[in-house]
Amino acid sequence: MSEPQPDPVLAGFRSSIDNIDAALIHILAERFRITKAVGAYKAERQLPASDPGREERQIARLRKLAEDAQLDPEFSEKFLRFIIQEVIRHHEQAAGK
Repeated sequence: MSEPQPDPVLAGFRSSIDNIDAALIHILAERFRITKAVGAYKAERQLPASDPGREERQIARLRKLAEDAQLDPEFSEKFLRFIIQEVIRHHEQAAGK
């Protein structure tokens, strides 16, 4: 019995998804390179690791962008909060906490 032939339409969708996933990883890597520098800067100047006001403004801004892009704003907020938590953890490490 032979294997079914791959669906070329599905393969095309998957190829595009793979490209987007790769771009997301590269974008996240660049974002974390920048936030690492921010953490070092904050540590040198003994600034707090987190900035709750900025974080809330960013969340509100990105929720609006998500709505405009027809992306679930709840998902976008959860995703951003996850990133923010990781950044704060890195900043705390940079400060020696």
